[in-house]
Amino acid sequence: MCKSALCLVCVSLLLGPSLSCYQCFVEVQDSLRLCWGHILTEHNVRNVDSCFRKLDRIFNNHERVIEAGRVGKGYDKQLKELLDGEILPMVEEFDKKRNNDTVYEERLQTAADNFIAAASKLPRGETGLWMPPSMCCTFMHPSGFQSAGAVYNCITCQYDSCELPLDCPVKEVTAMENSRSQMWCEVPFHLPGNIEVIWRFAEEVKTQQVDQFKEVTAGLDTLYSIPSSSLQHVGTYQCEIYSGQRSIVRLYFYLTVTPQVVAGHTELQEIFDLSLLPGGRFLPAPAGPPHSLTTSPLLLTACLTALLLLLFLSMGALYWSVLPDQTSHAEQEEEYLGL
Repeated sequence: MCKSALCLVCVSLLLGPSLSCYQCFVEVQDSLRLCWGHILTEHNVRNVDSCFRKLDRIFNNHERVIEAGRVGKGYDKQLKELLDGEILPMVEEFDKKRNNDTVYEERLQTAADNFIAAASKLPRGETGLWMPPSMCCTFMHPSGFQSAGAVYNCITCQYDSCELPLDCPVKEVTAMENSRSQMWCEVPFHLPGNIEVIWRFAEEVKTQQVDQFKEVTAGLDTLYSIPSSSLQHVGTYQCEIYSGQRSIVRLYFYLTVTPQVVAGHTELQEIFDLSLLPGGRFLPAPAGPPHSLTTSPLLLTACLTALLLLLFLSMGALYWSVLPDQTSHAEQEEEYLGL
């Protein structure tokens, strides 16, 4: 127990708003023992308060120490072991002994450097790399609650989960009428094993307003499939993934269905344009609009040739159809004269 005003001041400094891995893992009593014999070389007087300010500068406000402590979930125990391995031997060595402030400076700085080197080798979450919360989901559109991506925070002495807005941007999906449509509820981060997937639908509108959706399916299926798309399927589909009672992420798909008649007309028009124009290109006339058609001399010659050939074939067919009748009439006259 603290029995002096100086002791209370030291404890208040340690327990102040500025925290770090040191304050998360090193006991206050050990810090008091460590700083008991801190001597200001310039004045040759013992000053515990100056020692605590030195600890605060080297550990609590050291960005590299804080960054080294951002380990994956479950590795905070290793952080404590690493820091205890650096500090506790000094506590036993310095307890009830006087040492100049220069000795403290050198030894504490070495302890901090050793901690940074060792802690930086610990895993940074499941991916092995720590990522700031703004980048936990996707690089373009971060979203979703990702507890698996939690990292230890030496400022708060607890794990920070990657808790971001639940809603992902709306994805455009198009389909032909009477064809199959598929939407996948997939995310670029690890999901827990006990998930539930709920699909909802907002008819004819593109929206992310939750109250406009009606539930259509619930279960484990991350695929929503429409065997034969029609105009009644146009609208926004929402996929929400749950783990227990917690909503992890919501994905949105806006489905547009192209009518088959319109699609067929478009394809026919393209074929017609390609068959009429050389090379399938529009050739603008000198004084015409940008897409007016210019008749090719070669095409005109081919058309006239085809018309003449058709005329000759028609005349030939007519001749051969009349010839049998004339032959039969002549034979009848010869038989009559012979009689």
